[in-house]
Amino acid sequence: MSEWSLKDVLSGLHDDIQNRLETIRKAMPHPVSKGDASERVWNELFNTYLPARYKSDKAHVVDSEGTISQQIDVVIYDRQYSPFIFHYEGEVIVPAESVYAVFEAKQSANLKHVQYAQEKVRSVRALHRTSLPIPHAGGTYPAKPLIPIYGGLLTFESDWKPGLGDSLLDALKQDQGEGKIDFGCVAGHGYFHTDEDPTEYVMHTGGKPATAFLFKLISQLQFSGTVPMIDIQAYSEWLAE
Repeated sequence: MSEWSLKDVLSGLHDDIQNRLETIRKAMPHPVSKGDASERVWNELFNTYLPARYKSDKAHVVDSEGTISQQIDVVIYDRQYSPFIFHYEGEVIVPAESVYAVFEAKQSANLKHVQYAQEKVRSVRALHRTSLPIPHAGGTYPAKPLIPIYGGLLTFESDWKPGLGDSLLDALKQDQGEGKIDFGCVAGHGYFHTDEDPTEYVMHTGGKPATAFLFKLISQLQFSGTVPMIDIQAYSEWLAE
């Protein structure tokens, strides 16, 4: 029997994420440096552990009508079926149709940061998304309904006491529309997600939040299915201008 311990492996993953975020918090004096480093921690986590069909980047999101979202710290998007990804000098732009989830990464959770995350999520969900019928050997499948774009918040700690209490819950419930936060992780305290009733939240405190949240995210993405077939010609029309 192997001497490996699954409990130790999963615990170590959380401890690594928490320690990296804590080091960034304590050792980096410049706010921009803190923010950039925290974003890299989360993007590296997702790129390492999410299935290969997904990619995670700091990015802007664009639609076929030419509208571009605000810059998003963490965008989880399809890399298997999406043909249109723009990379240039460190900047990434992905089509709205390919997006599964968007997250704002901050040092701590507080009312201001929750509202800012809601604003960022709103800027992505407001984008136009296309969906084409899907050809197959026996004919054509109807255009696939658009999948929901999940919104979230990722932090190291919380300014509230308790970290995942009524204050966080009240802030999350302020926007249950286009800016809704579906789930998030406060690595030093716990993680949260919507319940079967999408207007309610489940708070998980203690344990190994970063690992537990990662598993919850993977599970949620499994239920999302596959992004719709993008109308790439709708984007190419901009070349005629």
